[in-house]
Amino acid sequence: MKKILLCAASALVLAGCATGPVGMKGASLEHFPSANQDSRAQFLILHYTVLDYPGSVRALTQAGRGVSAHYLVRDEPALVYQLVDENRRSWHAGNSYWAGNQNLNSASIGIEIVNLGWKDAPEGRVYAPFPQAQIDEVIRLAKDIQARHKILPERVLGHADIAPGRKQDPGPMFPWKQLFDAGIIPWPDAAQVAEKKTFFEANGLPDAAWAQDKLARFGYNISHSGQWDDGTRDVIQTFQMKYRPAKYDGALDAETAALIDVATTKGGMLMAPQAEPAKK
Repeated sequence: MKKILLCAASALVLAGCATGPVGMKGASLEHFPSANQDSRAQFLILHYTVLDYPGSVRALTQAGRGVSAHYLVRDEPALVYQLVDENRRSWHAGNSYWAGNQNLNSASIGIEIVNLGWKDAPEGRVYAPFPQAQIDEVIRLAKDIQARHKILPERVLGHADIAPGRKQDPGPMFPWKQLFDAGIIPWPDAAQVAEKKTFFEANGLPDAAWAQDKLARFGYNISHSGQWDDGTRDVIQTFQMKYRPAKYDGALDAETAALIDVATTKGGMLMAPQAEPAKK
């Protein structure tokens, strides 16, 4: 009788109390949940599709394309579609790196956002905007994923962050600041940035080795050549697109140096205070 009661109480955990799951060669396996585990998903990566909605669906679902994502967020109307189960690996990150972690497909959830990306115009490269309703859906989805998988705020990244130079998405038109306001990601403290900017304007800019060391500590895959090489400019441009999208030329100016310095200083990256839920 005691064994029957135990089996009934654990029916939601075990497939069968008497025998347990069947393993190799028909062996009986017991189920002992370990406290020493966490989610497979350690990163949340945001992309844009560079395609319209029908093209995005085809690219992300058809065999032979070699690319996928866990979710697709449509633009008009703003809807969310799941393409890959979160427990399975989707092919969205490719050759990627962040803070010592490589090839992030196996450790991340990917969100593709329907957006045409960029086009070259007489005035230069022009990026497509994101409808606010679409951004609202991205924020809602990101908060849900982050909460369920306990993804650290500093691990909510853009494709460009994990592959600078090779990728630009989600681009300078993506409003990362709104994700900060929603409590999803940290942001450089504005007061510290203003103070550091004044310092660099008065005392001159740091050299390439300083920028490379700081950006590597922040998480980027960057060379330590000590030179203003193309790879270093790509990383600076990626950083600017996220934290200073008004100007993203890849050059180290006083404001960019201040942002980098604050972002890599203890206490420099802040989380937005979130309102307490209303009491019933």
